[in-house]
Amino acid sequence: MGFLIKLAGKKIEEIKYFLDIAVENIIEGKVIAFPTNSVYGLGCDPTNLNAIENIYEIKFRERSKGLLLLVADVEEASKIAEFNILGRKLADHFWPGQLTLILKKKEPNIVPPEVTAFQDTIGIRVPENEIVLYILKKLKLNGCFGGIIGTSANYSGENPSISGSEVAKKFLTPIDLIIDGGKQKLSKVPTTIVDCSSEKLKMLRIGLIKEEDIESILEIKEDKI
Repeated sequence: MGFLIKLAGKKIEEIKYFLDIAVENIIEGKVIAFPTNSVYGLGCDPTNLNAIENIYEIKFRERSKGLLLLVADVEEASKIAEFNILGRKLADHFWPGQLTLILKKKEPNIVPPEVTAFQDTIGIRVPENEIVLYILKKLKLNGCFGGIIGTSANYSGENPSISGSEVAKKFLTPIDLIIDGGKQKLSKVPTTIVDCSSEKLKMLRIGLIKEEDIESILEIKEDKI
């Protein structure tokens, strides 16, 4: 396995040194594993094609299936995606949080087309997990793109990992750095995915955020205009 750092039960102020190591790994083109609020994820620099290919190979993932991105904030998302009115309203209300937005890609783009399986849309979320957010914001502060690939830590089609030690044992190809935040409670409710790439909103997957929650926010905000 790669380098495993056990950080379970520690406050963010106590582990910044180790998270800075994770940031350095990402900048160097390495693949890291990290905890989210449910399962563990694999991440890398989404502008580095070699690192992206490593993610696909580690997971045995088909190249026809794109990869989602986790970003530090709306500003970073706007560097690679076009926000229409609907998308911006939802991002302003639900980010950081359990909502993934499918948006039109900007062209030209710093993210290689392999990330999105050569599609003209891209999936983006600002996560609420403080470990991941620290990494994303530190990348931004370092003058890098404040985003990483955010895909579940499992072989394609298999159950996701729920602990750092499980990540270490599962993969034949070593992960460069594993941030072990302890065993996560596997959520049976996924993130919600909404397609905002056109003026007609499409609900692709209903998860923790319900359809009525989204419709309510849009109606409320529109009433204020």
